Amino acid sequence: MPIEQHQRAARAGSRSALLRIATAGSVDDGKSTLVGRLLHDSRSLLSDQLQAVADASRRTGRAAPDLALLTDGLRAEREQGITIDVAYRYFSTARRRFILADTPGHVQYTRNMVTGASTAELAVVLVDARNGVVQQTRRHAAIAALLRVPHLVLAVNKMDLVDCAEPVFAAIAAEFSGYAASLGIPEVTAVPLSALEGDNVVEPSARMDWYGGPTLLEHLESVPVGGDPASDPVRLPVQYVIRPQSGEHRDYRGYAGQLASGVLRTGDRVTVLPSGWITAVAGIDVLGQETGIAHAPQSVTVRLAHELDISRGDLIAAGTTPRPSREVAATVSHLNERPLRVGERVLLKHTTRTVRAVVQDIPYLIDIDTLARADHPGLLRVNDIGRVVLRTAEPLMLDPYAVNRRTGSFLLIDPADGTTLTAGMVGEPF
Repeated sequence: MPIEQHQRAARAGSRSALLRIATAGSVDDGKSTLVGRLLHDSRSLLSDQLQAVADASRRTGRAAPDLALLTDGLRAEREQGITIDVAYRYFSTARRRFILADTPGHVQYTRNMVTGASTAELAVVLVDARNGVVQQTRRHAAIAALLRVPHLVLAVNKMDLVDCAEPVFAAIAAEFSGYAASLGIPEVTAVPLSALEGDNVVEPSARMDWYGGPTLLEHLESVPVGGDPASDPVRLPVQYVIRPQSGEHRDYRGYAGQLASGVLRTGDRVTVLPSGWITAVAGIDVLGQETGIAHAPQSVTVRLAHELDISRGDLIAAGTTPRPSREVAATVSHLNERPLRVGERVLLKHTTRTVRAVVQDIPYLIDIDTLARADHPGLLRVNDIGRVVLRTAEPLMLDPYAVNRRTGSFLLIDPADGTTLTAGMVGEPF
């Protein structure tokens, strides 16, 4: 789609679904440059932003604006020419709105990549066409599979440095797709491009006329977002109990929260967990207005047919309901510099519920490069990914992460100072 057409439709306000994207890849594969090119060529930048990049580029001795500076905002990032922290960028086109997380490529910043990709619906893994699939490429593909990111794009960058040769692209795409299949990733979309020159990022490349697929932006605009909420079981973690007790709303009792999944209708039969009470939905309020239906991820207030003892952290569920349990077996990514050890006491935060827990066992550590397992390491260090067994003081209502990313994930927190230690995903890793 020509740029002018993007602009005309954007001015008309024709924007629909939101797509969350994460970029990944090895060091110097061009992630930040690609993000900058995407923002620049889709006309998603203001004039003062472009001027700031031009000025910063001149100060570092570059003749042309360095588009990577649009995301590498930390002083250390600009001085070293690397990405350290996750940089989030918001932009939109005529067809879709986007939240993009530009994640680091260095091994020591694996935890940052996990953070950026944890909510992504699509991951773009970059490869330098000169180097092909390297260790970090496999690592980031494995993390995308671990986090169950629904869509994966292989962006073969710097094609201009290999004379835009089709055989180079085909060989890289075949090798990567084979590795992705071994991780359980069903489909990979491969795009040859040059982020520096702009080939196949927003506009098709005349130098790669052998490529008949979509540009990167065209694919981002057309990839399906989410599934059918009606096919998912209802999960409503209770965040707050609303009881105005005013003259106008003397008998009002509502349970507020964000629908994690599913579609909820007035009259639906629901189960309140962990108590197991069964009741019906008497009414649904959205933004202060009564409605007969709500769907994820709307924030709602639900009124029930019976007066029950329900508080923050309880779960209102319909369809197949999870069984409350105090045993948690999960794959985790350790995020803190302080190791996580067997026997350690932590707080476990799951949706709106926080309970005390103890680390009973760390059965194995996963080598994310080879997927080999090291049995019973005794502890997890920063950036480690492994298997953990926890025992909680109170029952939790957990779904498998592969089924529901919202109700299948949790955080482990240091009870002493409240810092986040570990991110967990219920179930098997791949």
